[in-house]
Amino acid sequence: MDAEKTFDERKGFDLSSTGGYYHSLPTDTLRVFIDKCAEAQRALGFENEKDHPEVAPAQFELNYSYADALIGADQIQLYKLVCRQIARNMGMTASFLPKPVVGINGSGMHTNLSIAKKGKNIFHDKKGQGQLSPFAWKFIERILSSANDICLILNPSVNAYRRLDPHYEAPNEIKVSEVDRGSMVRIPLHNEESARVEVRSVAPDANPYLVMYSLVRTGLEGVIEKRGEDKRPRVRYLPGTIQTAIIQFRQSEWASSLLGEEFKQKYVQLKQAVADRSPVELGTRVKMGEVIYHHEVYNQLLWNQF
Repeated sequence: MDAEKTFDERKGFDLSSTGGYYHSLPTDTLRVFIDKCAEAQRALGFENEKDHPEVAPAQFELNYSYADALIGADQIQLYKLVCRQIARNMGMTASFLPKPVVGINGSGMHTNLSIAKKGKNIFHDKKGQGQLSPFAWKFIERILSSANDICLILNPSVNAYRRLDPHYEAPNEIKVSEVDRGSMVRIPLHNEESARVEVRSVAPDANPYLVMYSLVRTGLEGVIEKRGEDKRPRVRYLPGTIQTAIIQFRQSEWASSLLGEEFKQKYVQLKQAVADRSPVELGTRVKMGEVIYHHEVYNQLLWNQF
């Protein structure tokens, strides 16, 4: 499908495939796209681990091996560039909008983190809870304690908050779990080498460099929230709109420490301008202008205007 020829402002884009999780034949359009992307990524030095169609129609996942934080952020940018270019060559459009289509699962950028010291993964402890070390649990607790403080960094767009809907397996609960898909942080099955934590609340349109920096520094230096042991733990949720996320980010002392006051204020100004274009009263439905705006900016058709 040629995006220029088949796009209709009233209907939007047509889905390239109507299959679901792992549902594709070798010659399916989405399967061909995934194979071409994986081949290109391997040529660029990515260590591909698995790739497959995801839950929603025309949704895909390509996973690759770990790298240092900075290289990992570089690879995310290359990942998007490769996918967009290959889709373009096939007459399609690859979207990294968190919620491009209403009524089906959105897309996340699940970010896996581990810390190594002298070549050893210090997140692993065979005798620890979930086979994680006390150091790893402190890392998780710091991220959970500052979840609302850094949510605007991990979810920087209006559309990102369309995705955080628990009806579509989105992780909007500020907690950790080994199995619960609604949890912001998950502990995947692992061995000594692969012990890690998975932050599932990151939107795919987030700045990967800012995401890596914020998560790693928060996990290492963030403040752990004090909770009374005699109180029943209450369920905490991530912001439901960008307007709420901005308020919490603006009031956050940790965000000031993390970014510096000048950078923080500039970031708030940019995000406030984004929020002002989409009043909270309009609800959670994805607007066509939202999709086109992101598509055009990310393809640099409007880049010079910003």
